[in-house]
Amino acid sequence: MSNNVSLAIPQFGGPEVLTAVNRAIPSPSEEQVLIQVKAAGVNPIDAKTRAGLGWAAEHNQDKLPWVPGYDVAGVVVANGTNESKFDVGDRVAGMIGFPTEGGGYSQYVVADAGLLSTVPPSVPMVDAAALPLAGLTAWQALEHAQLQADDKVLILAGAGGVGHLAVQLAVRTGANVYATASPSNHDFLRQLDAKPVDYHQTHWATAHGEFDVLIDLVGGETGIDALASLRTGGRVVTVPTNTRDMITSAAAERGLKATGMLVEPNTWQTQRLLDMLDQGDLRIDIAAVYPLAEAAQAHVALEEGHTRGKRVLEMPSA
Repeated sequence: MSNNVSLAIPQFGGPEVLTAVNRAIPSPSEEQVLIQVKAAGVNPIDAKTRAGLGWAAEHNQDKLPWVPGYDVAGVVVANGTNESKFDVGDRVAGMIGFPTEGGGYSQYVVADAGLLSTVPPSVPMVDAAALPLAGLTAWQALEHAQLQADDKVLILAGAGGVGHLAVQLAVRTGANVYATASPSNHDFLRQLDAKPVDYHQTHWATAHGEFDVLIDLVGGETGIDALASLRTGGRVVTVPTNTRDMITSAAAERGLKATGMLVEPNTWQTQRLLDMLDQGDLRIDIAAVYPLAEAAQAHVALEEGHTRGKRVLEMPSA
């Protein structure tokens, strides 16, 4: 173990600022493990922070260079002195360094063992790396919404990384699930047992009757327009933090119950999601896999929007 190539942000800016750096392989502290990373998930917060936006950027502005990445899947190669949850050679995945530390765009990372779950043998590392942050966001958004069987729910950006997982979890709950997407993704949503909504159409928010629950994964003007879809007393969970206050105040004016949320690590939920992948009860759609060196292309694609599923980086073998 000699190399530890990471992709860092030496200054905030466009995707081109991502720079390869060779850093020392870290040593795990008492409660940590050292992971040889096989794959790392790419999330909108990575691109947002790289551009200098949001609280993770604010927290790290005096600590650059900063290595993005909160989702990792890999193999345990060393244990801290107090760590007995995992053995060397175990396949693990989790959301690490959230919300401000990051570090996942690396060949080796240390992580608290308490943040990691076991990757079942049948689950590819790319799928495992794509799952934690998006899967937890989807799960926790539905929890915040107190989604019940027979609720009629509208999920914005239902074909996206978080959205397509939220759709599947909502369907499993027994809810009547509708989701917005471009027409090119409508068949995909039907495969997930959701009814597609074309947000390009005028009055799209009110074209399918009244909803009990809105899961807003878009925010901004789209999030505000979608409030018209809800019945009196309907519940809203809005995920994008930069427009949270705007959405919750607009919802309050309509007599709606609105909540903003920030995803939290939860290893039980992560393990359950990984086990569902293993059992074929959940599918994760991988839009593209990039070598670590091509992370800038992944960021460009992410910022163009309208991505179906998730983008993942594969690490060079050490």
